[in-house]
Amino acid sequence: MRKLSVLCILFLFVHGCTTQKNVTSLSLNVPEVHKGILQGYLSEHELPNSLSLVPPPPEEGSAAYALDLDVASKYVSSTDEARKEQATADAHLGFPEAVDAFNIILDTKISEEATPNLYMIMRRTLADAGLSTYAAKNYYERERPFMMNNAPICTPEDEEGLRSDGSYPSGHTAIGWAWALILTEVFPDQTDLILIRGKEFGISRNVCNVHWHSDVVAGRMMGAVAVAKLHTNEQFLIDLAAAKEEIKVLENKN
Repeated sequence: MRKLSVLCILFLFVHGCTTQKNVTSLSLNVPEVHKGILQGYLSEHELPNSLSLVPPPPEEGSAAYALDLDVASKYVSSTDEARKEQATADAHLGFPEAVDAFNIILDTKISEEATPNLYMIMRRTLADAGLSTYAAKNYYERERPFMMNNAPICTPEDEEGLRSDGSYPSGHTAIGWAWALILTEVFPDQTDLILIRGKEFGISRNVCNVHWHSDVVAGRMMGAVAVAKLHTNEQFLIDLAAAKEEIKVLENKN
C-alpha cells in the first residue's frame, strides 16, 4: 500500500485528499446520449436555463419581428451560392466533419488523431451548449422560417425533424458560439478570426432558412452562458488544460 505524506494525512483528515493525477476525458468511458453524440460535462440540473435567461421571441407586429422577417427574406432571395454552400456545411454537427467549420480558418487543424483532447472537448460541449437551449425551445415551440415562407432549406433531409423542434433559441448557434469561445482560449493569437467564424456559423442558420435572426441572437447568448458554466466544471478544466498543452506541443514542432 502506498504511504501518504504527513501533510496529505492531515489534509485528508480535514478536507479529503487524493494522490491520483488529473485524468482527461480520453481516459474515461464517456457514453453517448444519442447516436454519435457524447455526454456533455454538465449534468441536467447544471445546464443553464434558457427559459430564464433569454427573453420571449419577438411578438408579431413588433420591430424585432419585422427584422426577423426582413432577414429571412434577404437570405431566401440571396444568390450567393458560395455562402449557401458554407451554410450547408455548417449545418452538419456530426464528427469528424464538424471540426471543419473551424479548421477552415485555424493554423493548427483539429482532428481526433492530432489533437485528441481538443477534439473530445468539442464533442462533449456540443451536448452542453445544444441542450442549454431546450427549456426555451420546448416552452415557446416557435415555428421556423421555412414553415411560414415555404422556401427551401439547405438540408431537406432534416426538414421533418426540424418541424417538430422549436426554433427559439438556435441550438446550432449556441454550439458554434460555445466552440468559438473555447477555441479562443486554445488559440489566443487567432481570436478575431475564430469569433468571426463563430458568428458566421450562427448566421448560416439564417442562410439555410431554418432560424430567425432573433433565434440566432438568443442562441449566441446561450452558447456564452454554457461556456461560463463549463468553467466551473473540474473535468472540463482538466481537458482544457490538456488541449492547450497538446496545441502548444504541435505549434513548437512547426
